[in-house]
Amino acid sequence: MTLGVFLGSLLGAMALGMPIAFALLFSGVTLMYFLDLFDSQIIAQNLISGADNFPLIAIPFFILAGELMNAGGISKRIVNFAMSLVGHIRGGLGYVAIMAGVLFAGLSGSAVADTAALGAILIPMMVKAGYDRNRSTGLIAAGGIIAPIIPPSIPMIIFGVTSGVSITKLFMAGIVPGLLIGLALVIAWTIVVRKDKVQVFPKKSAKEMWVATRQAVWALLLPVIIVGGLRGGIFTPTEAAVVAVFYALFVGLVVYRELKIRELYQVLVTSAKTTSVVMFLAAAALVSAWLITVANIPAAITEMLGPLMEKPLLLLLAINLLVFLVGMAMDIVPSILILTPVLMPIILEAGIDPIYFGVLFILNCCIGLITPPVGTVLNVACGVGKIGMEDVIKGIWPFLLVEVLILILLILFPSIVTVPLGWLT
Repeated sequence: MTLGVFLGSLLGAMALGMPIAFALLFSGVTLMYFLDLFDSQIIAQNLISGADNFPLIAIPFFILAGELMNAGGISKRIVNFAMSLVGHIRGGLGYVAIMAGVLFAGLSGSAVADTAALGAILIPMMVKAGYDRNRSTGLIAAGGIIAPIIPPSIPMIIFGVTSGVSITKLFMAGIVPGLLIGLALVIAWTIVVRKDKVQVFPKKSAKEMWVATRQAVWALLLPVIIVGGLRGGIFTPTEAAVVAVFYALFVGLVVYRELKIRELYQVLVTSAKTTSVVMFLAAAALVSAWLITVANIPAAITEMLGPLMEKPLLLLLAINLLVFLVGMAMDIVPSILILTPVLMPIILEAGIDPIYFGVLFILNCCIGLITPPVGTVLNVACGVGKIGMEDVIKGIWPFLLVEVLILILLILFPSIVTVPLGWLT
C-alpha cells in the first residue's frame, strides 16, 4: 500500500505538469501523512542535508568546466583534430562526430552539453556535404550519451552519492563501456552510410595533421589528467572537478585566448542556473529517499522480486527493463534519484557488484535520453539540427539499437566491466 501511495502521488503530480523536484516533495509529504509522520522540520532537515554533501560539490565545478570549455574554443579544436585523422574516409564526418563525441565525453560529463556543442558545429557541415540531416542529427544525439558514461560523469557522481558507492570506481568502470558504445556506433554508421552519395574530403597532409594535433593537445590532456589523478589517488572526484575548472580557465584565457574576461560573468550565470536545478533535485530527492527507507518500500519490492533473487541474470534483466521504461518518461537525474534508493538494497541482497550495477544503470538511463516520448537529448538534437521529433527518431533508430545491444551484452557478460575495473583500480 505504501508503494502505491508513493508512486500514485509522484506520477499524479508529474501528470499534472508539476516540476520533478516539487513532485518529489509532494510525494514525500503525501507518504508522511499516510504514515502519520508529518513533520515540517524533517522535510527542512532532509532538504538541507540533501544539498550539504561534499561529493556533490563536484557537480557545479564540472558544469562550470564544461561551459568554460565551450566558450574557450576547446570543442572546435577537438572537432578539427578528429577531422584531420578520419575526415577523409568515406562517411568521414560521421566518424568525426563519433570520435569527437568520445573525446568530448572526457571533458564535460554532460550528454546535453556534448550534443549541443558538437551538433552546432557538425550538423551544418554534414548537411552541406550531402549527408541525410535526420541520420546526422540522430548520430550526434546517440554519440552525445557517451558523455555520462566516460569519466568525468555528472550522473555517476549523483549515483555514487545516492547509493554510497565509490565515485572513483564508477568513473573507472565507465571507460570500457563508453569506448564500446563508440565502437558500436562506428559499425552502425559504416553500415547505414555505405550507399549514400556524400562528399569525400581530401586527406590532410602530415603538416596539417600535426597542426591540428598541436592545437588540440591542451584539450586532449584534460581527460588524461583527470583519470590519471583519480587512478593515482592524487585527488578525489570533487578535487578533480576543481582541477578541470582551473585547467579550462587557463587554456581558454592564456593558451587559446578565445575566452574573454568580460564573458566570464555570463559563463558563471549559465553554470549557476544549471547547477541550481540539479542541486534542488538532489535535495528534494533525499526527502523521498528517507521516507522510502522509513516506509520499508525496498523490502516490499524485494518480496515481489523474491523468485528472481537467486537468479542474478534474470533479476538484472527485470530491473533493467524497469529502468528502461522509466527512462522513456523521465530525465536521467530524477531517474537516478528516485530509483537508486529503491533498487540498491535489492542489488546488495542479491550479491550483485554495486559498481557493475551502477554502470548498467547509468547506461540504461542514458539510453532513455534518446528514447521517445521525453528524450531530453533528442529534444536538444532537434533544436540544433532544426528538425522535428519524428524526423530525428527516423534517423536515430540504428544507433539506438546498437546501444541497447551493448547494454544487453554488458548484462550477459559482467566481466566486460569488472575485469578492466580490476586493472584500473
